[in-house]
Amino acid sequence: MKPVAQAPSPQDAAARKAVKPVICYPTDTLPLPDMAMITAARHPLEMSEKIIVPPRDARTFTVPAGHFFRIVSVEGPQVGDLNLWARQDLSEKFYSGKTRALHGTHLGVGDRLWSGFPCLRPMATISYDTLDWYGFDDYGGGVHDVIGTRCDPYTGRLLGGADYHHCCHSNLTRALAAETGLPLLAAEMHIHDVLNVFMCTGFTKDTHQYFMKASPVRPGDFLEFFAEIDLLGALSTCPGGDCSTEHSSDTAACYPLEIQIFAPEPETLAGWSSPQPSSYSRKHGL
Repeated sequence: MKPVAQAPSPQDAAARKAVKPVICYPTDTLPLPDMAMITAARHPLEMSEKIIVPPRDARTFTVPAGHFFRIVSVEGPQVGDLNLWARQDLSEKFYSGKTRALHGTHLGVGDRLWSGFPCLRPMATISYDTLDWYGFDDYGGGVHDVIGTRCDPYTGRLLGGADYHHCCHSNLTRALAAETGLPLLAAEMHIHDVLNVFMCTGFTKDTHQYFMKASPVRPGDFLEFFAEIDLLGALSTCPGGDCSTEHSSDTAACYPLEIQIFAPEPETLAGWSSPQPSSYSRKHGL
């Protein structure tokens, strides 16, 4: 949020502000997923596992490369915070900032969740979204954002609140520690910025502040992904429920979310293989 201007405007202020923007990362040469293959592989799918994530908590799950997973609303409107890692290497994790730079503030079908440096490769591709009808509303809000970081006890303390241990950061930390056997504080270092599944967010038009509003998700809605590599995931059910009022709350109505893992028919993926890590030499000019 910009403060009230203190510096005087230069004579050419209007001309400077009228300069047309340039897209930072043109995606004309970005490697695209084979959506025809992915769409064909969705029919039929056989569910291999189902995991319930209780309200104000988190659970981990694994997905083999070439399989699908869904995050499903099952009882009421509920937002989820998603972390992803390479199954055998926690240092390769979802990079929300680069994903945002490549695909925009909110993700949809055909967009990919990219891992961080030095791998920078697709971890998963969004293959279906029952909320794709929402688009952007009159406030500029949309669903499935890569803007917000995750609710956490550190920001709560910074803003003068009491410690709250069932925020998404803490939920994800507990879940990863339980999955890996890592000490709690070691597991916390692997928790990263999230995909806010089902969350409806944007920026206000006057102050350009990050906002949230009641999620349009309803029971039966789901967001589906195609796993590009072997994945370890963690999903937190946000303590704000549908995030219509606040996101760290013991009073908001909260509901479970369901994670469903699906195996496609092997022949539908004939010729497909997981993407390789970035081919950059990592010499960095030396």
